[in-house]
Amino acid sequence: MGTSAVNSGEQVDRQARILEAAMDLLSRHGISGVSMRAVAREAGVALGLVNYYYDDKTTLIRAALRRVDEHDLLLVAPDPSVAPDEQLRRALRRVAGADLLTTRYLSLRLHLWALAQADEDYAQINAAAFDRYIDGLAALVSSAMPGLTWEACRERASDIVVIQNGVWLTALLGVDKASIERSIERTEQIAFAPVPDENAGGRVTFRP
Repeated sequence: MGTSAVNSGEQVDRQARILEAAMDLLSRHGISGVSMRAVAREAGVALGLVNYYYDDKTTLIRAALRRVDEHDLLLVAPDPSVAPDEQLRRALRRVAGADLLTTRYLSLRLHLWALAQADEDYAQINAAAFDRYIDGLAALVSSAMPGLTWEACRERASDIVVIQNGVWLTALLGVDKASIERSIERTEQIAFAPVPDENAGGRVTFRP
């Protein structure tokens, strides 16, 4: 491996460590606990290195929002090796994964949502990320339920997200696993609800 490749890898690692430090501080202390100096201390790097990768605290928060966006899109990423209905079921259950239902991650999301309500720039990033997630989930619904229009798929995805957000928020309060399981089952009911058949006199056509 060449020197340039090693250096490039080290740079990516340092930048990732800095962003992770910022997200950790944000999850524990909110926006008030995030400063360039605090991030440098948390990441174990020089302050100048933080300033090299990120212009200011706002740039860091934007990067954190985009990182969460990337993670959310992975939750609804298609897997061509799996049948469409199973792809959808797996996506619906990923939101209750052990790696997500942690105080650190849920607190981070809560702080980022609050920031999106208080700052127009953050709000635009959050809104765009929300639309991408809805589209990703709607695409899975569409594949599993081909009789639905795209508008109907997006409506189901939006209704599902309301429940998913409720699961994430209430998990911070220590909601029991049985309640979470019932919530996931509810999202499956929404996703796989019978498709109306306009040619069947109002009757519905059942899908897998």
